[in-house]
Amino acid sequence: MTLTEKTDLEPWRSPKRESAVDVASLWDRYGILVVLLLLVALMSVIAPNFLSVNNGLNVARAVSINAILAAGMTLVILTGGIDLSVGSVVALTGVSSVLLWTAGAPAIVAVVGGMLVGAITGLINGTLVAYLGLPSFIITLGALTYIRGFSYSLTDAQPLIASDLGYRGLGNGAVAGIPTPVVIMLLVYVILWFVLERTSFGRHIYAIGGNREAARLAGIKVKWTLVRVYLIMGACAGLAGVIFSARVESGQPKAGEGYELDAIAAVVLGGTALAGGRGRICGTLVGALIIGVLSNGLVLMNVPFFYQLIVKGAVIVLAVGIDGLKNLKRT
Repeated sequence: MTLTEKTDLEPWRSPKRESAVDVASLWDRYGILVVLLLLVALMSVIAPNFLSVNNGLNVARAVSINAILAAGMTLVILTGGIDLSVGSVVALTGVSSVLLWTAGAPAIVAVVGGMLVGAITGLINGTLVAYLGLPSFIITLGALTYIRGFSYSLTDAQPLIASDLGYRGLGNGAVAGIPTPVVIMLLVYVILWFVLERTSFGRHIYAIGGNREAARLAGIKVKWTLVRVYLIMGACAGLAGVIFSARVESGQPKAGEGYELDAIAAVVLGGTALAGGRGRICGTLVGALIIGVLSNGLVLMNVPFFYQLIVKGAVIVLAVGIDGLKNLKRT
């Protein structure tokens, strides 16, 4: 075959290659949404009353706290880090907000105070990770323990009940028929989507996760960017803690146990690489919805709690495995 003949065949071959790339790209971007739709279809068949409006609102309300945590966690994981302390921060910020209210502070002060406590924990974690160069896994694992200790010490290890909680509408209210926690969750995602997709700060986050040294050489203030990322994570956890305390109208020092695993699972299910540098926050919301739909369906089917743990654990392992396979294909 002559060189000319080979060249003449190329126009017939390239569309196929481009088509394959397009399909892979589409699945990478929208595949998790297809999984969610299939899961909803499955649960609508096997779980009683799953498709009712009330149950749909319950799922959205239940998902909201984990989704807010996962939104902040997306930024952390995009930088190649991890934050294991968010569940403990939920407890501490909820307790702090209720303490402020019972001490006579206005509702707005109690809410902002709780979020500020969360932001401070994030600031501490970020500073230690960025400026001391310590592994985020170790730093936030330690924070998980001592922050939980603060929660217990502030309440003598007892729930702090506040039946007249002034900001309880954040957890139990509704806006135009939509639960208030869901409205807050959507606002958080809109804001962080804009930050990641439309600001230089967002581009710096992706750059740091892709190659930290290259980002530094390109003039990005890597350490300061990391501090802000963990601060945002802390503020998100603080907001989630305030909403949780509003829902149960009390400060619970045991609140948030295991929430960090659900948040990480939602992020990875949503397509964000654990190694950092790749992922979309919209995918994280879909990942959180998958976990919420799965949990709700299992409850409606009266599946024992310990079996639910097995299923959720398997989903987390599957999500990490899929992420690993994607990385192998790219190498």
